[in-house]
Amino acid sequence: MLRGLDISDMLIIDRLELAFQPGLNVLTGETGAGKSILLDSLGFVLGWRGRADLVRQGASQGEVTAWFDLPEGHAAHAVLQEAGLPGGGELILRRINGSDGRKTAWVNDRRCSGEVLRALSETLVELHGQHDDRGLLDPKGHRAILDEFAGTAPLRDKVRQAWSALAAARKAAKQAAAERDAIAAEEEYLRHAVAELDKLDPQTGEEEQLDARRRLMQSAEKIRSDVVNAYEMMGQGGAETQLGDALRWLDGVAHKADGALEAPMAALSRAMVELDEAMEGVVAAIDTMSFNPIELEETEERLFAIRAMARKHEVLADDLAGFAETLRGKLDALDAGEAAQAGLEKAVRDAQAAYDAAADALTDARRKKAGKLDKAVAAELAPLKMERAVFATQITEETPGPEGRDAVSFTVATNPGAPAGPLGKIASGGELSRFLLALKVCLAKGQTGLTMIFDEIDRGVGGATADAVGRRLAALSQGGQVLVVTHSPQVAALGAHHWRVSKAVSKGMTLSTVTPLSAPERVDEVARMLAGDTITEAARAAARELLGEEFAS
Repeated sequence: MLRGLDISDMLIIDRLELAFQPGLNVLTGETGAGKSILLDSLGFVLGWRGRADLVRQGASQGEVTAWFDLPEGHAAHAVLQEAGLPGGGELILRRINGSDGRKTAWVNDRRCSGEVLRALSETLVELHGQHDDRGLLDPKGHRAILDEFAGTAPLRDKVRQAWSALAAARKAAKQAAAERDAIAAEEEYLRHAVAELDKLDPQTGEEEQLDARRRLMQSAEKIRSDVVNAYEMMGQGGAETQLGDALRWLDGVAHKADGALEAPMAALSRAMVELDEAMEGVVAAIDTMSFNPIELEETEERLFAIRAMARKHEVLADDLAGFAETLRGKLDALDAGEAAQAGLEKAVRDAQAAYDAAADALTDARRKKAGKLDKAVAAELAPLKMERAVFATQITEETPGPEGRDAVSFTVATNPGAPAGPLGKIASGGELSRFLLALKVCLAKGQTGLTMIFDEIDRGVGGATADAVGRRLAALSQGGQVLVVTHSPQVAALGAHHWRVSKAVSKGMTLSTVTPLSAPERVDEVARMLAGDTITEAARAAARELLGEEFAS
């Protein structure tokens, strides 16, 4: 509920403080007095997009502050929480417009964006007027209006959930089909490559082992003959024979040398042992270097085959085994893909059936409530002197989506036999206002915490019809708050609170003021609306009659 509005240096307002009340608040004044400026200023602080030249001439900036009461459970609390802004029982909005066009906004003394203001405004204020295109006259919003009246939120939530599940199932099936098609396109290559790899059967680390063996065999081929020659020089007929002969010669004369040959003979014995060990090592080396030339050829062929396969598939030789497993996995997926795809397609059909059931239930609820909405609007049109008009909610099928598959539009026929058409195109200005009011009365039942503003919605009507409009506005304000900008004395007389908007020239500058009216002042204002500039006693008497017994003299 809007509790107050402070305006500084906006258009022709230098300083204005207003305190609004629950119930029906009416603002009256002559044309051009500045009533629309109040709405422009309120729209500015709420983040609405409007006229750019709002700053009063000569001022450096304009500023508007609005504060609202927020009861527990009010929708604005969720917006504040999502935006990370402080909440509470009172909401204060402040916005500044510099003369250079730059705008700055605060919510409860915290900086915020215009998007946050607009999100809050959706929960705080509804503006309706003869040319209102923000709500009831926008065909795109008619389905939401019907859902609000019908209370279909639980059914709509089920449809949204079913639509999300269907979209996920379709995406999974489409993605799997695309992957399967991609694999199928290279199936011939995969089967050929896997066959080649299986035939080669490369092992991790095999290339290094083969390369080492190949190098060893290549080296052995070059040095083996030298090693054999060395062995022959050490063996029979070589060093071994000569050392044995020397030891025997010395042994034959050692007894005659008085011990002089014992040390040399011991050294020769040790040399014989060392020579024997050396010969055993050389024999072992010769055995290692012994290979079949065919083995070298086979080793090289295997090594070159592994390296060629690695180059072909652009992987490391040690990764060939893992690469083969990857290709084999793709083939397995392709072979199993048909069964998997069948399962995914079944999931799509099940999700489609669930969505269809939820959408059908929502459509049924909308169709049932559409007739009740039409009857409710008809009941409201009769007191507004439009008992012969017909309001109808049309539901047609449209492309399925998260909100169901129903297109909703409001049509009207203003006279019997006249063709029905869209609400905003068939009705005249005055008729449109009454259709709008009747529909809003039906929709507003049970709403709390929302300030509704009607900008000259009574234009084009008078007399008993204007009185009926006023009474509907008064009924709409019960338990809530309605602000009405009006030129109708019948509507003004039914207000619980009354402000007069006027303008005057001071020091060569035109300024607008808004004054709360006392009971006598209300009599004069309603009399002015009845009679014009010259207020007569007859006009005052008529005003008192409109205002009721409490204003009787």
